[in-house]
Amino acid sequence: MPFIIRDIKAETAFTAEEIFLRALKKVKLGREYLPFCRMNRLSVDARKREDIHFCASVWVDTGDASLERRICSRYGCTPVEDINFHELYRRYERDSIPESRRPVIAGFGPAGMFAALLLARCGYRPIVLERGADADKRKKQAELFKSGGSFDENTNVQFGEGGAGTFSDGKLVTRVKDTRCRYVLESFAEFGAPAEILYKAKPHVGTDNLINIVKNIRAEVIRLGGEVRFETPLTGIGVNIGRVVYAGSGEDIIPTCGIIGAVGHSARDTFTMLHSCGIDMEPKAFAVGARIEHTRQSVRESLYGKYSDDPRLPEGEYNLNFTPRDTGRGVYTFCMCPGGTVIDSRSEEKSIVTNGCSEYARDGRNSNSAVVVSVSPKDFGDGVFDGMAFCERIERAAYTAGKGFAPCCTVGSFINGSGDLKDAAVEPTLLPGVTAADFHSFMPSFVTDAMKRGLSEFSKRMHCFGEKGAVLTAPETRTSSPVRIIRGEDMQSLSVKGFFPCGEGAGYAGGITSAAVDGLRQAEAFMEEEAGLRV
Repeated sequence: MPFIIRDIKAETAFTAEEIFLRALKKVKLGREYLPFCRMNRLSVDARKREDIHFCASVWVDTGDASLERRICSRYGCTPVEDINFHELYRRYERDSIPESRRPVIAGFGPAGMFAALLLARCGYRPIVLERGADADKRKKQAELFKSGGSFDENTNVQFGEGGAGTFSDGKLVTRVKDTRCRYVLESFAEFGAPAEILYKAKPHVGTDNLINIVKNIRAEVIRLGGEVRFETPLTGIGVNIGRVVYAGSGEDIIPTCGIIGAVGHSARDTFTMLHSCGIDMEPKAFAVGARIEHTRQSVRESLYGKYSDDPRLPEGEYNLNFTPRDTGRGVYTFCMCPGGTVIDSRSEEKSIVTNGCSEYARDGRNSNSAVVVSVSPKDFGDGVFDGMAFCERIERAAYTAGKGFAPCCTVGSFINGSGDLKDAAVEPTLLPGVTAADFHSFMPSFVTDAMKRGLSEFSKRMHCFGEKGAVLTAPETRTSSPVRIIRGEDMQSLSVKGFFPCGEGAGYAGGITSAAVDGLRQAEAFMEEEAGLRV
């Protein structure tokens, strides 16, 4: 059985061969075993500024089971089982499926995409309904809007092929401990992502790569008999005796025995429709705040000190959080985009929403991150859609405050309440533009107060957060879904069988990888139901 050799230290000027040889030396194996090594994980250890280095683990498969058992026993290496996903999913495979029983997937973001991919590979010929356009048309629309052109409520940064994740940094980092994460990473690599995502501790793809990757996954789904219908939202569901019987409404219906609802966190009208059809939901906690921008070099200096100009170190990333004891209200950074831009991510007219994205190279002049504050039903009400309404009020008030553009101000003016850009040391990147505005005019005071405390605390950990000329652009309101579609142990809606709530929009994921993993889970649950495998 293969094994992993951990804790291999390497200077910033390293080669893979040097790391492999150090690993082999650690378990008393010679150079002849180099061909059996591959990188398992590679991360930067920047905890001590005077000793920044890489830390690696190496995967070894000698093919000699007795030797591997001896090494694991003697040197404490970790034995691993190399999962064959093709064999694992073979039990679900079907040669054919009746038209009336083809699964319908609502949404073609990471969750819907991976549900569709697995179902297609197993012979279920899924039908995907996506309210937005394909990736190419979506990219053109996004570029048009950034240059001051018209806005499309159905095809934008939130809606369209690949979901909101397509216009992001393409971060594949997740806290989810699930073997399906490997399937997701391997699939991304298969369809065009850099192979390094299989071992880097903080893998990312970049929005420039994601556009081609999602197109390649779509082509595979279609090649295997599935369909992807763009600019076709889920407008309704048919329920008979508590069970799904079709998707759609009026004369435009699709007979089906199962719908995987992977609609994303911004499909407010779809949430309302599903609730009216009897799908049980509940409000959930999420977070709101703003995007902060520093120069990319300032972030590198804050993290790497004297090593900041070393080109072999990755672009600086951070993850900061603070929960004061007196309020218990958490403040944290979210979705950090090194060398990226802030983007207008609205999905409705006369509203403002911000997000961040970066390309694979991460070589833009600025780096940005959300600085957000936790909110819960005790802040906005315990009605199913109270959280949604809370966000909508902020987004529309921000539109008014910014006179149609995103409100923006320096950190210093945010703290003193003047809300201006006079002393900005960083040029805002959001297009088509920003307007200087006081955030207190559109954000609740408990949010702005918590943000100020968070910024003060973060400045003690990274000097760039103490820069009063850094800029904030607001609001960031789509950190996660404001509702959860309740599902049971069978992964189906508690109120309507055959409806499989899925991904970030349904309240069960956060980020590309975890959403994709949930898509796989829901595809498996559907197939188990169909094959009678669920006990």
